[in-house]
Amino acid sequence: GYERIMILRSIRRFDEYIYAILFVIFLVPHFWIPFVGWGVAHQVAIYKTNWGKFQVRYYRVTGENLKFPNLKTTIVIISVGCLLLAVCFLLSLCILMDGFLLRHTTAYYHIITMINMNCALWYINCKGIKIASQSLSECFRRDVEAECSAKLISRYRYLWLNLSELLQSLGNAYARTYSTYCLFMFANITIAVYGALSEIVDHGFGFSFKEMGLFVDAAYCSTLLFIFVDCSHNSTLTVAAGVQDTLLSIDVLAVDRPTQKEIDHFIQAIEMNPAVVSLKGYAHVNRELLTSAISMIAIYLIVLLQFKISLPRDPQIVAT
Repeated sequence: GYERIMILRSIRRFDEYIYAILFVIFLVPHFWIPFVGWGVAHQVAIYKTNWGKFQVRYYRVTGENLKFPNLKTTIVIISVGCLLLAVCFLLSLCILMDGFLLRHTTAYYHIITMINMNCALWYINCKGIKIASQSLSECFRRDVEAECSAKLISRYRYLWLNLSELLQSLGNAYARTYSTYCLFMFANITIAVYGALSEIVDHGFGFSFKEMGLFVDAAYCSTLLFIFVDCSHNSTLTVAAGVQDTLLSIDVLAVDRPTQKEIDHFIQAIEMNPAVVSLKGYAHVNRELLTSAISMIAIYLIVLLQFKISLPRDPQIVAT
């Protein structure tokens, strides 16, 4: 880390300075862990406890345990995959990017693995909520077909509200962690893409190893960001879809008045409590976050490229 800082301080050219910042940014997670990791432990503990309460209520309402098939196997595969991806990513940067020696990669393995594991943790949490919502929808459809009563609809309404609150508490519990995670990804993608475009502006479409390394970095971070927003988007869609389809398929003329009222209350509850993942109100984690990020990154790239064009050209670059 000290060596990267010294390299950064010795650089005078703007493009090379931006290029050197890229390696320093990967060291930043060392300093945010106490704030975004340890600082949210209490909220994460509450979120995990709420999972236990939901499973107990799920058993009381449906009469069966909430099952997560192949959960342990999935966790093992993802954990090993995160480590292997970190090794492959850093070795590819070592091969492609100038000044990034093999011994330098040892300072980054744990950081890249941690970043991958953060993405994996979010995926597993969203996957768990998705499985729970699908199981709830299937049990609700089964029980409604067997006996559609006001008491049954009411019990499932409270169970669904519990699941919706669980989804919302996911974002609140990890708000610090994934807010900084997104900012890290935005900064990394912006700098990597700018570095690649700057090389293209200076040397044309030659696609040197350096450009390829920068594009690999941008693609890697973009993939992690896409997984983060996409699994949240899919979870939010699943929470309401199955239950709502079952409610709308009920023939209200064939049930009594109290049951009709409970159906109306359930539909209103779904409309008034939309299933969203919010990072404490700062951002909703869905695919719109990805499009907003692309727009923001594009604006920063335009500003940086305009600044680059306004700078006097380096005689060595002009000569080449």
